[in-house]
Amino acid sequence: MKIIIAGAGEVGTHLAKLLSGEKQDIILMDENEEKLGKLGNNFDLMAVNLSPTSISGLKEAGVAGADLFIAVTPNESQNMTACMLATSLGAKKTVARIDNYEYLLPKHQEFFARLGVHSLIYPEMLAAKEIVDAVKMSWIRQWWEFAGGALVLLGTKMTDTAEILNVPLHELGGRNIPFHIVAIKRNNETIIPRGDDTIRLNDVVYFTTTKKYIPYIRKISGKDNYADIRNVMIMGGSRIAVRTVQYMPEYMHTKIIENDFNRCNRLTEQVDDDVMIINGDGRDIELLMEEGIKNTEAFVALTGSAETNILACLAAKRLGVSKTVAEVENIDYISMAESLDIGTVINKKFIAASHIYQMMLDADVSNVKCLTFADADVAEFTAKAGSKITRSQVKDVGLPKGATIGGLIRNGEGILVTGNTTIQENDHVVVFCLGMMIKKLEKFFN
Repeated sequence: MKIIIAGAGEVGTHLAKLLSGEKQDIILMDENEEKLGKLGNNFDLMAVNLSPTSISGLKEAGVAGADLFIAVTPNESQNMTACMLATSLGAKKTVARIDNYEYLLPKHQEFFARLGVHSLIYPEMLAAKEIVDAVKMSWIRQWWEFAGGALVLLGTKMTDTAEILNVPLHELGGRNIPFHIVAIKRNNETIIPRGDDTIRLNDVVYFTTTKKYIPYIRKISGKDNYADIRNVMIMGGSRIAVRTVQYMPEYMHTKIIENDFNRCNRLTEQVDDDVMIINGDGRDIELLMEEGIKNTEAFVALTGSAETNILACLAAKRLGVSKTVAEVENIDYISMAESLDIGTVINKKFIAASHIYQMMLDADVSNVKCLTFADADVAEFTAKAGSKITRSQVKDVGLPKGATIGGLIRNGEGILVTGNTTIQENDHVVVFCLGMMIKKLEKFFN
């Protein structure tokens, strides 16, 4: 595929790096030469110093033969204009990054398609959904459902109370074990484990299981003492905060602390009446105590400053909050934030890039999620009749190293997979793999 990415900011650059590993024909364009210069020579792509809203620039970039044109500059209007021009010049499909939720409404879809903007992506909304997933359960770092919850992927950090520490995986249980450990994140390394691997203290372990056995995983992970989340405090009344409270389940009570008085007034109009808006500094310990931080199970820091968000989460942890989420847009700070054990780290640029990456995959993948910061993908494939994956037992199929089957959904029921399992036609199979292996796996299912 020939893919043109307009905008060499963090979203565009991260996306270009992801796609260059897929052996696609990638052209990254930006009118700022300095941004292009930061890419280095380590990636298989072409960087061109051209404006995405210039007709001559688009022609020079070869937009006429492009399978996909992706506009991810920080300017929404520029992205929309670039996509319209790209379509009129011969691009087959376009994607625009937007900042206006209204554009996503189904009634506008056809209108934008007629203009030449085929897909829209709103990073704040995607980030909000990730935050809500993160706070639904205090002891879970990441949560993902397949087939409406028939099969669940969850990631949780191992503390010294975990029962499964330092035990080789093959000793954890027999064939009837009610979970499958699909990956281990250890420091900055993602491991697809084998039978002789062990789980260590501070590992983030990813399990696939069915909902019935989640309490069991909670128990063996030593997380029985973690309180369920009912009360959530959000620091920073950003657009992500507004979207987050809209997606919160009804049983959660939410407070937003915002320093800017005028912003507080606007927030009262944007959120439901049951969301409390507090004008003040979320770093003020006295204010947090007054507002009931001691009875709050989740604290979400969404200010424009990564440093502020990290420090606020650390303070909330010290005050007894079990679940903290920090927005960290400065990529250089992400690994530090993770090592400080602040809980879930949100970076809307990574989320947006991963989402676009999933959109362009032409594999028959209905549900792909890039695990942020774990260099890994979770994909849901449908096994076709006569495909390689159905011809023998899983242990004999020859899946590439770095990939493992987490489970499958058959007739709406979640089933855990062992080496002796035979996958059948129309099974929905959940595969966990190290980054950028989706294409290799596609041929096993088609």
